[in-house]
Amino acid sequence: MGFTIGGSRGIRDIRSARPGSRRRGRAAERAVTAVAEYTGLWGWAVVPGARVAASAPGGCSCGLAGCASPGAHPLSPGFEIPAGATLDEVGDAWSATPDATVLLPVGRAFDVLDVSAAAGRCALVRMERMGLPPGPVAATPDGRCQFFVAPGAAAALPELLYRMGWDDAELDLRCPGPGGFITAPPSDHAGLGPVSWLRPPSLDTAAAPPEARLLLGTLAYICHRAAARRCVGHARK
Repeated sequence: MGFTIGGSRGIRDIRSARPGSRRRGRAAERAVTAVAEYTGLWGWAVVPGARVAASAPGGCSCGLAGCASPGAHPLSPGFEIPAGATLDEVGDAWSATPDATVLLPVGRAFDVLDVSAAAGRCALVRMERMGLPPGPVAATPDGRCQFFVAPGAAAALPELLYRMGWDDAELDLRCPGPGGFITAPPSDHAGLGPVSWLRPPSLDTAAAPPEARLLLGTLAYICHRAAARRCVGHARK
C-alpha cells in the first residue's frame, strides 16, 4: 500500500504537536492518515487548508480580516504535499499545520461534477441500476454531491452539454476547473461540518475516474427534473 498505519514517527510527531489537547491530536492524526491514503494509495496531491476560527480575524485561521472564504481555501499559497508522499513524509509536513483541513486540487488527477445533494443521490442510484459505475463521490455539509471524473471535464462541459441537448436547460450543475480546490473527507468544510464519502475511491477509480460524458446525461436529466419540480411548486404557491 505504500505506507503502514500506526507506529510511525510522523504520527508520533502529530500526537505531541499540541500537548494537553488529545481531541485535537486525534483529529490531526486522522488527517495525517487520510492524507497519506490520498498521496500514497490514490496518487493525489494534497494541500493544507484553512479552518474556520471564530476568534481569528475574518473568522478564518488564515488570519486575514477580509477573508472571502473562511475555512475553504489553501492555508499557504503554493504549498502542497505531492502525490506519492509516504506516511512519514506526510507526518513531517503536517506537523507544521496540524489543525489544517485537507484540500484536493482539481484539474490534475480528476475534475468534479458538483450537483445538489438530492439530485446527486438520486442520480447515483439511477446510475448503479443502469450498471454505470461512478467514480468516487463525496457529500458536502452544504448540501452538494461531488462526482469525481476524468480531468478535462471543466473545459469540455459546454460542448458536452450542447451535444446532449442540455445547453439551454436550467441545471444546478457546476464543474470547478483547474486551479480550484475541494475539501476532502474527513475534513470540516467552511465550519459547516465534515465532508464524507458516498462512494469512496478505489485503486481503479482513483487512477482512472470515469469520463464526464458517461455520467453527465444522468446528472443533467436529474438536475433538470428537480428544477422543473421547483418551478411547479412555486407556481402552485
